Amino acid sequence: MSHAPFSSLALQPALLENLASLGYTAMTPIQARSLPPMLAGRDVIGQGRTGSGKTAAFGLGLLNRLEPSRFRVQTLVLCPTRELADQVAREIRRLARAIANIKVLTLCGGLPIGPQIGSLEHGAHVVVGTPGRIEDHLRKRTLDLSQVGTLVLDEADRMLEMGFQEALDAIVGQLPTRRQTLLFSATFPESIQAMAGQLMDDPEHIHIQGGHDHGSIRQHFFRLQDNKQRLVAVRLLLLQQRPESTVVFCNTKRESQEVADELCAQGFTALALHGDLDQKQRDETLVRFANKSASVLVATDVAARGLDIDALDAVINYHIGRDSDVHTHRIGRTGRAGSKGAAYTLYTGKEEHKAVRLEADLDLSIEPEVLPPFRLLEHPAEPPAMVTLQIDGGRKAKVRPGDILGALTGEHGIAGKQVGKIDLFDHCAYVAVERNAAKPALRKLRDGKLKGRRFRVRRL
Repeated sequence: MSHAPFSSLALQPALLENLASLGYTAMTPIQARSLPPMLAGRDVIGQGRTGSGKTAAFGLGLLNRLEPSRFRVQTLVLCPTRELADQVAREIRRLARAIANIKVLTLCGGLPIGPQIGSLEHGAHVVVGTPGRIEDHLRKRTLDLSQVGTLVLDEADRMLEMGFQEALDAIVGQLPTRRQTLLFSATFPESIQAMAGQLMDDPEHIHIQGGHDHGSIRQHFFRLQDNKQRLVAVRLLLLQQRPESTVVFCNTKRESQEVADELCAQGFTALALHGDLDQKQRDETLVRFANKSASVLVATDVAARGLDIDALDAVINYHIGRDSDVHTHRIGRTGRAGSKGAAYTLYTGKEEHKAVRLEADLDLSIEPEVLPPFRLLEHPAEPPAMVTLQIDGGRKAKVRPGDILGALTGEHGIAGKQVGKIDLFDHCAYVAVERNAAKPALRKLRDGKLKGRRFRVRRL
């Protein structure tokens, strides 16, 4: 843990004095590790949980570079939601108090665009905004990004989750190629790695551990008396562990459908994923599982190929996989991105030979464990945190993620933090909202308009 003082950095004296007056003396680990490369002008990827002090880190980095006498937009900070943008803008203003005439402007959706255009005419040094609204201003030519020297992407994983990739591409296309790019993300999935590869120049990657070792997967094996016990075992494990997201691997299409149906009958929110689904069903299934509105996905190995679900809490092998590669591939889907994962494998005496082979191939010692107590079956399954709303309008109707977010969070709407993933397809869109916000969200979308039109909306 580093507790170096801010005074050890090459910051402008006015910034240092202001930090002292705000009571900021020692740096947090992410500040101590990210500020030196930032101040040296390097691109930085900062990976750490919320509350790690990242806003002050990039805030100081960008303020140190500003030239107050040049009244141009020199820094653009992109955030996924209006609440976060407001919070970030407030923090930057606090850090900038000691520098005269620094103007920080917030541009977010869900608010009238007229007053924003008026503010932009007066100029600003720092613009903090949501991708959808920044893109609107670029389209209207009311925002000029040609002088931007620093681009900050805050909560980049959440921006991609909310479907802002296309808006980000459009915005980056308007920025100078010679610039500093700072990217902050709690997780670092493949989509973020790809984005960093496109946007950044030899970035310094700073990862502040959230406690877990990367890829720590705990394996558990259960030797069952017979096949009839398999489903009971799955239910017991789900009720005891209460994972937010679980994939149950089955060997056949039919079995995966039967297990999903049976789990639903027992009160779980389970979906099947197998080769008999058409593309629309497959899309819908993956959307609902990835956005946390279904907690169990029962899949065959073939159907699960290319399944890019990042925060998977548990994998349950309904049977031992046909070989050790399949087993390794299945369990490798949990414990990603620095989080802990658990893998539970069920087998009967008839599969004992497969267990022996796994031990030899993977250098494991398989000690069968006792199943959780049967009294757990009396407990109800917990519903998932989110629900999915389907909108009968997508890309072809020019609907964008920012429109959906704006419609939900506008006047008398729900909070931005209650909105989850937004997925856009050609003819429909899906948005996840917190379960307790589902009714007002549905009402808001049904009564309001998107792109000046009314669309049919239903809860899945």
